[in-house]
Parts: sequence; structure tokens; C-alpha cells
Amino acid sequence: MKTQRPNVQGAVRVWLTAGLMAVFALVLIGRAINLQVMETEFLQSQGEARFLRRVAIPTVRGNILDRNGEPLAVSTPVESVWAHPRELLQETDRIPMLAGLLDTPAEDLERQLTQRAGREFVWLKRRIHPELAEQIRDLAIPGVFLQREYRRFYPTGEVSAQVLGFTNIDDVGQEGLELAYNSWLEGEPGAKRVVKDRLGRIVQNVEMVREARPGRDLVVTLDRRLQYLAFRELKTAVTEFGAQSGSVVVMDISNGELLAMVNFPSYNPNAPSRVVAEGMRNRALTDVLEPGSVIKPFAVAAAMEAGVARSDMVINTSPGHRQVAGHTIRDVRNFGELTLEGLLVKSSNVGVVDLVLDMDARHLWGLYSRFGFGSVSGTGFPGESAGVLRDYGRWRQLEQATLSYGYGLSVTPVQLVRAMAAVADEGRLRQPTFIRDSDNPTHSVLDPDLARRITAMLEQATGPEGTGWRADVAGYRVAGKTGTTRKVGAAGYDNRYVASFAGFAPVSRPRLAAVVVIHDPRGEMYYGGQVAAPVFGRVMDSALRLFNIAPDDHATLLTQAGVRHD
Repeated sequence: MKTQRPNVQGAVRVWLTAGLMAVFALVLIGRAINLQVMETEFLQSQGEARFLRRVAIPTVRGNILDRNGEPLAVSTPVESVWAHPRELLQETDRIPMLAGLLDTPAEDLERQLTQRAGREFVWLKRRIHPELAEQIRDLAIPGVFLQREYRRFYPTGEVSAQVLGFTNIDDVGQEGLELAYNSWLEGEPGAKRVVKDRLGRIVQNVEMVREARPGRDLVVTLDRRLQYLAFRELKTAVTEFGAQSGSVVVMDISNGELLAMVNFPSYNPNAPSRVVAEGMRNRALTDVLEPGSVIKPFAVAAAMEAGVARSDMVINTSPGHRQVAGHTIRDVRNFGELTLEGLLVKSSNVGVVDLVLDMDARHLWGLYSRFGFGSVSGTGFPGESAGVLRDYGRWRQLEQATLSYGYGLSVTPVQLVRAMAAVADEGRLRQPTFIRDSDNPTHSVLDPDLARRITAMLEQATGPEGTGWRADVAGYRVAGKTGTTRKVGAAGYDNRYVASFAGFAPVSRPRLAAVVVIHDPRGEMYYGGQVAAPVFGRVMDSALRLFNIAPDDHATLLTQAGVRHD
């Protein structure tokens, strides 16, 4: 019996071992079943949370093109630097090298990474130069990566800056047309799911969630060539006369399209960090001025419409001043007797005051309102001003008088060019627009025959005897009116001026209207005829030739022969 005991003990050990192994096997099988069946969804979600990522696919913003398809704003591909803070902090000896390339103190970079160590993504520098991107790529620092983005570029620089505006670091419009048409231009970023390794690198594209939709191009009415020419002339004039600022607007009379809009001072939208607030405003649409004598043709039109003035009447302006409600209104000299045409040629304050005081205030207000003064022009430009035209019910006699020669109301340069274009177009007022071939509303605001008579007077105002003779364009008949107003200071009107000119050409078949406004010209020359009219002449001369508009004599012959010459 003693010889059988070891066999029994061995058998027990075998069975015990087998039992334990079976238990372990059952545990493993149970665990496997649990993992494969019971907790599959949970484990997959955890794995995806750690390695499966949804990443954005950047999309390109639409271009802004001028009327001829020339680029005004384009987006170019660039790269941006980002980091996985924990990974990069493990390479502290290489952080100074990276900081040097990024032009930032190493201590600041390390502090930024430490503060964000719990994140997996931190921007280090956006939209870098291609050469810098290549240098960073060559370093191959763990935890540092490059990502494709787009940067906005403006080929015309300061020439069109205030009109176009700019985008922010995320390529979203902030000012100007970039803001007004942001939803049209920006497109829609795509998205995809990818698998990333522990260093944040993409190792597998899993699926496309949404295709990227690029932004749509925007074709505007501006002519890039005319923009350059107008900006050059404006900048020259502002510099020559030591002025503070200025604006020029050119509009197509036939459809309301804005062909040029420039302001000075300006800024370079390609270097947004250097932008100065003074240069950012699109003064042609956001800033207002008292128009001065530029408003007189509209006051005369109101008097003729009301029946208190006739083309053949004579107005005695002697002795060159008038007393109105205890205030003296003066001309630059005693013009004596003037015809209605002579009133505009000599720009007599006394003569136009005599006319408007003989009419109902409501009628003068009504004509000014019909021509768009006191309301936005409808361009859709962000921040456009409506100007100021007080209700006639609040006018006193002195205010009615000063409104006839451009004090007591405020207008924008665009409102002025729009109104002058309506006179040129036989009383048809059009809504100015930046968008080509847009559905542009037109309203009849003046009898066509009266508009033609005002046009004839304005042509004489730019003749040899008129204040606007410097607006002359060789080979073309020009109509227009000068304006000179004092600016308001802390103690009332002071010795600062606004010089302006508004007009159109060619008179035989009006096609282009333009307005020039120069703020604060210094020195002895500050009148609109001295400062603004020459700028108008040079800009209009360039515009007429750029658009192949025939001179008046030639245009008249072609019109009589029934030949179209647009």
C-alpha cells in the first residue's frame, strides 16, 4: 500500500494543475467574450478617442476681381506651425533653436507650452513664409508640425485698401467688401476622419466626412487701371497742398457702376500689423462734409421747378451781401446783375439765397431728398453714412438760406456723385453699385428738360469765366461745379477748408461722373476750383480715354449718323 501513495499524490497534482489551467482558460475565455462581445462598443469608442480624429480640410477663399478680371484680392497657400506641447517639452534642448526661427524668446515659447501641456494642439505661428516653413520642416523636431492654410494677398496694396477691406487670421472678412460679401467669398471647410499616432501624425485616412467647398469669386465694378490713376492724382494733390485727406469717386452714369473709389491717406492691407486707424476709413462712403457751392445746381433746379426762377431772369446781387435773420451772407465780391446761368458760373451765394427764400421750404427739402441727400445710397458697404438733412419743419429762415449754398446739411462723396450723375442722365437717379451686371433700381427725380437746362449751366461753370475752368479736359465738353466750405472747430467755423468739385463728361452724351474732395488744404490755395478741379480734370481725362469714349465733336457726328460709340 505504501508504494501506491506517490502515484495518488501525483495524480492529484496533475488534476489540480489541470483544474487551475482550466479555470485560467475559462477566465481568459470569459474576458475575451467580455471584450469582444460585451464591451466592444466601449473599447472601440475609447480607441477612437485616442487615435481617431476629425480634422478640418481648409478651403480657399474666393478671389475679388475687377471688371476686367484683374485680381484685387487673392488667397495663396501657406503653412502654419503648431505643436503637441507634451511631445515638444520632451525636447527642451531643441526649443531655443525653434524659438529662434519663430523670432520669439525661448523662455516665452517654453512657458506657452507648459501652460498648455494638457492640450494636444497649440498654434505657434500662423501663415509663415515658405522658406521659414522649409527650415522648420528640416529640423524634424518631435511634436512640431506644419499645416496648410491660406493667406489673403492684395495686389493693389494701398490703392484699393479701404474699398476691399481685409480678413483676419482665420480668413474672415473684417472690413469693406471682404466683410460685406464674406458669406459669398469664404466657402465651407471640409472635414475627414483620420488615425493619428501618439505624436499626432496622420497615419491613415479613414473617411471623408464633408468635401471642402471653395469660396466663390466676386467680380466688382472697379477698374484697376483707373484706381491706380485716380489714387496717384489724389495722393499728388494731397501732398502738394499739404492737405489732411481726400477722396475721389468715378461712376458710370448709364448704370450706376462705381469705376473707381480711392482715399488718401491709405494703408497696406498686406501688412495688417502696421495698419493705422486714420488710413482705414473709406471716406468716400463713411465720412460726411458740408458740400458748399456744389449743392447750388440743385437749389437752382428746385427754384426753377417751383416756378420762382426762369432761365432768362436776371438777379441783382448788389452790393454783394445780404442780411438774413441778423446774419450777413456774402459773395467773394459784388457780382452785380447775374443771369441764372451766371449765378452758377460765378457761384454767387447772394443770388441763390434770393431764390430759395422765395420758395416753400418743403419744396427745397423735397428736391434734396429726391436726389438722395439724407439717406444711404444703397451700396451695401459696411458703415455707409446717410449724411444729415434735417426735416424742413425744423428749418428757420437762416437755415433755409444756408442750405442753398451747402451749409447745414452733410453728404458723402458718393451721394454727390450719384446726384450729379442724375442731372447728367436727364433726371434719372441710379443706385450706386460695386457689383457688375446687378439689378440696379432707377428713379426719375427731375424733369428731363430741366435736367438738360441745368447741364447747360454747369457746362458754362467750367468754361473760361467759371470757377471750375481748371477741370477742363482737352477735346471733351465738361459740366460741373466747384465747392469750398469752412470746417467746424471747437469755436465754430474756423480757417480750415474742404475743397471739392463734382461734374461729368462728355456733355454731348454724358457717360462718366466724378467727385473730388480734399480736406484741409494748407496755404493760400484752398478753393475747390484751385485744388479739386484740376484733379477732376486729370482723372476724367484718363477715364474717358481708358473707356474709349469719343470726344464730343466726334460723338455728336456719330450720334447724328445713328452710330453707337459706347
